[in-house]
Amino acid sequence: MKEGKFITLGIETSCDETSVALVADGREVLSNVISSQIEVHKVFGGVVPEIASRHHLNNMSSVYKSAMETAGVSLRDVDLIGVTCGPGLVGALLIGLATAKAFAYAAKKPLVGVHHIQGHICANYIEHKELEPPFLALVVSGGHTHLVYVKDYNEHVVLGRTRDDAAGEAFDKVARVLELGYPGGPKIDQAAKEGDPHSVEFKRVMLEKDSLDFSFSGIKTGVLNYLNSQKQKGEEIYVPDVAASFQMAVVDVLVAKAMMAAARTGEDKLVLAGGVAANSLLRTMLAEACEKAGIALYCPSPLLCTDNAAMIGCAAHYKYAAGLTDDMTLDAYPSLVL
Repeated sequence: MKEGKFITLGIETSCDETSVALVADGREVLSNVISSQIEVHKVFGGVVPEIASRHHLNNMSSVYKSAMETAGVSLRDVDLIGVTCGPGLVGALLIGLATAKAFAYAAKKPLVGVHHIQGHICANYIEHKELEPPFLALVVSGGHTHLVYVKDYNEHVVLGRTRDDAAGEAFDKVARVLELGYPGGPKIDQAAKEGDPHSVEFKRVMLEKDSLDFSFSGIKTGVLNYLNSQKQKGEEIYVPDVAASFQMAVVDVLVAKAMMAAARTGEDKLVLAGGVAANSLLRTMLAEACEKAGIALYCPSPLLCTDNAAMIGCAAHYKYAAGLTDDMTLDAYPSLVL
């Protein structure tokens, strides 16, 4: 047990990672155990909700035990239980919620439901102990692409969001048609390193002049049309070139919108979060743009980019500190809005 520290037990099961973490005082990770289902879903080319739920159920006990043993604490040492309540796959969310409620009820601990996107943003508090609101956040993952103004720990203003596919979803779909495999983000990133990012100039969709929203379905269609056109002409398709060109088009839009938001709000701190935050080109181009604009950029390490319970524990800590708690009626909200 860590003497004198406020310990939060975090649980994350929104998609296909079963994760349990122990976090002290909001930012010190005592353990962060993640059981991934990538190999399970790879054969299907994407996450199958029913299979994901079943594996969460099977994995939860061992993941919990491992997290507690690594942290060297018991349930009686825990002060708070935080759990993702949405958005996500409803069946997967319910496994985490049922587990969190059981622990909270049995051990008489307070319970806090956490928004998944808030969790991703909070990953940066763990990585960068000096970071404090306010700041801008660019959240890019398989299910979400958001530009968020973080006014305070629990006060968020969404400045822009995707109107169709999330960036990560587009990566997965394009990786599938290029036969690169699953998950698409890392596969595209790797293949792009061998390609020319300007071999195919896919259209950058910026929407209306002043809009901070995103749209990535068009570029996905652009890739499909290009591939079909090349096949009809009997032309050779060099997959790394297509991957690099697609990735460049997506990253161009993400960086441009982030810089627009920074200029509009006057904020000089930008946080990157979500699974696609691990993308090497996005990190490089965003760092260059931020340096040019005099903006401090904060990025989480690759482990904290993925879905994990440490970020949920951090978010729960700050919600509880603000007097925000839940009871046993807490439910799963698959389409929960930030």
